[in-house]
Amino acid sequence: MNIKQIKVGFMDVFCYIVSCPKTKEALFIDPAGNEDELVDYVQENGLGLKYIVNTHGHADHTCGNKKVRELTGAKIVMHELDDRLFNSPEGEIMARQWGFAPSPPADLTVKHDDLIVIGEISLKVIHTPGHSPGGICLHGAGNVFTGDTLFVGGIGRTDLPGSSHEQFMQSIRERLLALPPETVVWPGHDYGISPSSTVGLEKAANPWLAG
Repeated sequence: MNIKQIKVGFMDVFCYIVSCPKTKEALFIDPAGNEDELVDYVQENGLGLKYIVNTHGHADHTCGNKKVRELTGAKIVMHELDDRLFNSPEGEIMARQWGFAPSPPADLTVKHDDLIVIGEISLKVIHTPGHSPGGICLHGAGNVFTGDTLFVGGIGRTDLPGSSHEQFMQSIRERLLALPPETVVWPGHDYGISPSSTVGLEKAANPWLAG
C-alpha cells in the first residue's frame, strides 16, 4: 500500500491518496480542498482514481467531492447514515453555514465491516459513530485512517448535530484501541505534534484516553 498525505484547505485537513503499487488503482480519503493539486498528483504518477472516500459527512471533509468526481469520474463513498444526514436540508444548511458547498449524494454507501478494494489493497470499514452518526475509520495493512475520530494527542468534537460523546468514546475504546498497538494512525487534521502516530502511542499518551 502506498500512502501520500497532503494537507488541504484552510482547516488543516489531511487528505490521503492510497494506491496499489501493482495495479495503480487509487482512492482519495477526504479531498477537502486543493483539488487540482490532488488530481495532478494522480495523473503525474499514472494512477487511476476509483473512489473518493469520506470518513464522515462534515463539509470540511467533503467539499472537494464534486470537483474531484467531475475531473476523474471516481465514485463518492460514505457511510449510509452520514450520506442520509448531510444530504438533508439541515445538512446542506450546516455546510453553507461553515462556508462550504454541500457534497453531492454518495454514489456508494458502506457500513461496518464492508471492504473498499483498490487493486490488491483492501480497506476495512470500521464504523465509529460519535463525532457524526456515520463516521468511519479505514483499516488495512497495518494502517488506520481515523478522520475526526482520533487525532494525534486528541479526539474529535462531540458538540455538533448528531454527535454523542458517550457513543464516541465507546467507538474509540472498543474499535480503535482494540487494533494492534503498532497500527499507524493517520488522522483527519494536522492538529498534533506529528502528522501520524500509532494506536499504542495514543492509548498510552493521549490525554483524552487516560484512565
